[in-house]
Amino acid sequence: MLSKFPVEAPRHRLTPVTVPCKRKLVFRVACCETNDSSSESQGSLSSSLANKFGFRFVGGDKNWKINEIDTNAMQESVNQLLSRTWSFLSEMASPIVKKSVGDRKASLRMDDDDNDDEDIESMLVNEQTFDSRIFGAELSEAAVVSIEQFSRMNGQTGKKMLKIFKALVPEHVYNDPRNLVEYCCFRFLSRNTAEVHPSLKESAFRRLLFVTMLAWEYPYKDGNDSQTGKDTLQKNKDHAKMLKTKLVGEDAFIRIAPAISGVADYPTAHNLFKALAGDSGGISYKIWSTYLRELLKVHDSRNSDQFQDFSFIAKEKILCLGSSRKQPVIRWERNTAWPGMLTLTDKALYFEAVGLVGQKTTLRHDLSLIDSRVEKTRVGPLGSNVFDSSISVKSGPYSEPLVLEFVDLKSEMRRDVWFAFVNEVIAFHRFLTEYGPKASDQSLFDVYGSQRGNDRARTYTANAIARLQALQFMRRTSDDPTKLLPFSYLENAPYGGTVLEALAVNIWGGPMIKKSSVDEVNEVNRLQVGLITATTESSSHIYDIDGSVYLRKWMKSSSWRTNASLAFWKNIPIKRGVVLSKNLVVADMTLVERAAKTCKDKYRVVERTQATIDAATIKGIPTNIDLFKELLLPLTMAARTFERLRRWEDPVATASFLGLSYLVLFRNLLPYILPMSLISLACVMLLLKGLKEQGRLGRFFGRITIFDQPPSNTIQKIIALKEALREMEKYLQNVNLILLKIRTIFLAGHPQVTTEVSIALLAGAAVLFMVPFKYIAGAVIFDLFTRELEFRRQMVVTFMRLLKERWDMVPAAPVVVLPFEYKESSDDQLKKGKQDMDQTSQY
Repeated sequence: MLSKFPVEAPRHRLTPVTVPCKRKLVFRVACCETNDSSSESQGSLSSSLANKFGFRFVGGDKNWKINEIDTNAMQESVNQLLSRTWSFLSEMASPIVKKSVGDRKASLRMDDDDNDDEDIESMLVNEQTFDSRIFGAELSEAAVVSIEQFSRMNGQTGKKMLKIFKALVPEHVYNDPRNLVEYCCFRFLSRNTAEVHPSLKESAFRRLLFVTMLAWEYPYKDGNDSQTGKDTLQKNKDHAKMLKTKLVGEDAFIRIAPAISGVADYPTAHNLFKALAGDSGGISYKIWSTYLRELLKVHDSRNSDQFQDFSFIAKEKILCLGSSRKQPVIRWERNTAWPGMLTLTDKALYFEAVGLVGQKTTLRHDLSLIDSRVEKTRVGPLGSNVFDSSISVKSGPYSEPLVLEFVDLKSEMRRDVWFAFVNEVIAFHRFLTEYGPKASDQSLFDVYGSQRGNDRARTYTANAIARLQALQFMRRTSDDPTKLLPFSYLENAPYGGTVLEALAVNIWGGPMIKKSSVDEVNEVNRLQVGLITATTESSSHIYDIDGSVYLRKWMKSSSWRTNASLAFWKNIPIKRGVVLSKNLVVADMTLVERAAKTCKDKYRVVERTQATIDAATIKGIPTNIDLFKELLLPLTMAARTFERLRRWEDPVATASFLGLSYLVLFRNLLPYILPMSLISLACVMLLLKGLKEQGRLGRFFGRITIFDQPPSNTIQKIIALKEALREMEKYLQNVNLILLKIRTIFLAGHPQVTTEVSIALLAGAAVLFMVPFKYIAGAVIFDLFTRELEFRRQMVVTFMRLLKERWDMVPAAPVVVLPFEYKESSDDQLKKGKQDMDQTSQY
């Protein structure tokens, strides 16, 4: 890369330095370029040394000895040489270093923004080697720049890459310029095998990636992009302004960003886009550049931490350090708080307490165990639990929990981020256990590259945590940080099991080193049928889009046997685009990308449903009571209508209802009532659905409207709450009293009443045995509809008074309230048992 800064020639020259010796030995150290006029009487020794070191040694006597040199004079000569060399280098670097050391950090933060116009213009003025109207419409400037730049990075020109791409793909794939942009970009990215792409450190490459996403988002020119009548310089400035103001959409980000190592992954790319875009609806170049710089800082800091002296960590990869003077990490144990340094690795969580005197102690909590878990909790002095900013980590059911508080005066986001970190490491090890082969499995040597599967899975976790750290530094984390971490997110997401299966195939899959005869037959069938996996039971392996094999014996998780998993693996066609690797496919999607897309669509349905639930959730007891009444309004209206019929307020309607009821009973039509009711309900629902689709019900059909409660102060709210609790207490007392009286009757607490109730139950059973049900139902209907009539009213009142008297005579069952006694919890019992075991072992 050529420098854009002018380089001046040095003004100072290195002059010879004379060193006196005992035998009049003259020793000079001079730069070879500045001493061309020196005497040519120097021997081959001087010429050879000059060729080797670029300096020439000049002496008056060749037959000198080492012990005859004056060491003090020699040291002074070398010091002068180094001083002048330093002055020379400083003067050479003076055009580049334009800012002071105090503005160094600000310069690092603003270097990309200051040179945006110049660098983008330098990309735009490059020679275009192909016609931009080759696809029927004129390509956008971003598409042209992306294709030409990546073509040159691939060692070709844009015209040559266009011919190669046309020869590789069918016509319908070739006619889409997005596929050409993908091919040029993915072909360069496929050369990288590092965890984080090394070219991300170059600002020009970061800008080119942003331009590529714009090219995928806007492959053609808009109507407003006319450049006629403008000179080249003005066109370039307009294009630079356009590239800086346009935003990258979600589809372009999800397609390009996960293809770059370390920048994003397919399962969580849409959540990462939401975190970066915020409310703007897209990602600007400023956000993109800031995100990548913060991400590189996280990786650089992690690499430097890895080489520090952590004696308690052996062969573990450090993922994050938690130590800050302003925001310390505090460990709580038995109502005692102690600050310290927290270290998260890919296998465990370490807490090193800060000790004023003595040796520091380090606690290790293993996160690779199957029973490890992390929970959000509260802490506080004297067991008050007032601080909601801590987590509890346990390595197993019998391990002591490690309670850590993350002090954050602004919000709870720091605790939530660390909770996501620890939970992701635990989910990563669960993924290895459920979807990965065991380390002792000899079949790992039958699939090339499967031995490094655990390292690839660890890379997923490490890069995801680094991305979340970068977002935390940018203050752009989402409300739920676990959505940005793949294994934690997929454990609870719909269709997440299938995405984890696709990840397992991507991580542990590889070419078969040793194939059996059955495997060869299955592979032939797979190629003939055109499916990723054959539908027969004999085809035991899963094949990735590049032909990599995932053995059936590794499928230990129950998710492989679900209907969603079977449908996914049986219905994916063979490759339709250009497969550059298992992670990079042009004009098609990889298995992980395809499964992640389905998971994203299903999760968005769940989010929309949850949004309606959250919107319908109303705070306040009176408001919820009003909503409950409004929801029960149809049943309330039905009950009121039945009551009017029973009271003969409309004699014609009551007579019609009784006639219909007795017709159903005595014509034996009762078994058809329930099916006809369900059919009628389904028809009404379908009718409403059709009317709503036609727009004939209005936009607000089905909306429930209630009135808010009148405004009140705190005293009024307390009084209303007190009255509501008092009414609830009375209601509970009446219900308990009824239950106690029923208990007395059932347990013969009042023998006379128990006898009377038993006789009544036997009489009812005899009637049900001997009399047909239709006559009993007819009698019940007759009783209900004649209670309010004149000839039966007095009889009903007398009967109800008798029942009330008998009910009042029934005593309630006795209730005894015992005083409160403290009982040890299960944790206290476990601690006590461990102490007893320790004492026994000592004896």
